[in-house]
Amino acid sequence: MKSNRGRRRDMQIAADNGDRLSKLPNDLLLNILERVGTLDAVRTCILSRQMLKLPTMLSQIVIDLSLRDLVRMNGVVADVTDKILSARSPQITIHKLKVKFLLSPSRCLSIGKSVARAMATQKLDAAEFEILTPRDFQNCTEAYLLLFAAQLNNFLHACPDAFAGLTRLHLQNMRFAELDITNILITCKRLESLCFVECDAGICSVLNVEHARLVEFTIAFGEFKTVELSYLPKLQRMTYNYWPCDDNPLVLGFVPQLSELNLTNAGLSDKTLELSQLLANVHTVRDLYLNFHSEKIWVRPECSWVLAPVLAQLRTVNLDNLPEECDFAWTMFFLEAAQCLEELCFTVWDHKCCRESQKSFSKKTDVKWEPSSIHFKHKNLCKLTIYGFQSDKNFTSYIRRTMKTAVNIQEISLHDRKVCKICAEKFPQMEARPSSYPRTDEEKDSLRKKIAAKPTMVASPAMIHFPS
Repeated sequence: MKSNRGRRRDMQIAADNGDRLSKLPNDLLLNILERVGTLDAVRTCILSRQMLKLPTMLSQIVIDLSLRDLVRMNGVVADVTDKILSARSPQITIHKLKVKFLLSPSRCLSIGKSVARAMATQKLDAAEFEILTPRDFQNCTEAYLLLFAAQLNNFLHACPDAFAGLTRLHLQNMRFAELDITNILITCKRLESLCFVECDAGICSVLNVEHARLVEFTIAFGEFKTVELSYLPKLQRMTYNYWPCDDNPLVLGFVPQLSELNLTNAGLSDKTLELSQLLANVHTVRDLYLNFHSEKIWVRPECSWVLAPVLAQLRTVNLDNLPEECDFAWTMFFLEAAQCLEELCFTVWDHKCCRESQKSFSKKTDVKWEPSSIHFKHKNLCKLTIYGFQSDKNFTSYIRRTMKTAVNIQEISLHDRKVCKICAEKFPQMEARPSSYPRTDEEKDSLRKKIAAKPTMVASPAMIHFPS
């Protein structure tokens, strides 16, 4: 046991070490504080008299708590936002302001008024609202969806100046009236990024989007029959996850700068999506991400002469959560159609806990495709990446075929299966397929030689890597 004198010495050393932080120059302290959340920065500064004014000097104000913490601290978020913004010097630019908060009428009004005043009196480069609801979607009846939309509308009408200055807006769990979303877009004049999660304008509603400055648009779930991007001259990134209807879920109108398209769906119906139709007015997509949710393949392989014009700029393709029983040969249609494609990546994963229903596990997923020419060569593909690789004929034949077609390929990266503990806990009766991924260096070398053993193969076994 230490003596009282020893404990006092240790306490003094700890105090001296702790005080070293406050003795640093302000610019260095601000650099450190901006690397943590703003609430943590405020708590840190309270401990030192010399640091009390630093929160009002931050150039980045980020209040980003979990839903659980917001339920307890939504009032604190409103108070801290008001105190920091009201005490700031107008000469210090706010490069980033992000406030995540619960949709609560009184607290929202406080935050909105504080942000509006800051926008009117200070230099503010980017401002973001992420507005959560006190109930998650599983516990949201239609009455709650309508209530939350009405509360958001009231907030918008009470604080139009705050919304007019936003550059990013994230909303969830709201069912709007017919013209509400249009009104949001008109009010948020500076908006560059918009995210709707479980938001819509009613079951089988049509969303028509026009905005002069929107760069990024994300929709997840919701009950839109069709989303029409009519006029978005600056849109670069579009994400649409889990649309409920099959007929034209997404219509791309005037989107001349669209370069990244992300689509996710389970594809439980018999309908398939034709990229030639979806991208008929858009020939600028460089990055394409398709997530099949471990279900059936819902995109239709098409002839190269049909797809080539719309995929002329395509550089990367990511195909995520392909079911393990799927024949991968159909993915070669991307090589035939996209002559400039440089990277192809796909993940094979029977991710059971994310599937729509246990009944769908037995669904057949084979997609038939035949090459237009057996002599076709692709000159730009340089990298193939596969997650969930197994040493069976389905994989090895596909890799061999790709190596033969992509004459300038430089790297083939083969990763092991992903593991999901939730799948094992939720479906203990469904045994995982035995893994045949190579483990030892000898197994990997043997497989490399086997894949590249054909006399006509130009590619070298050395380009095949097993990073797992």
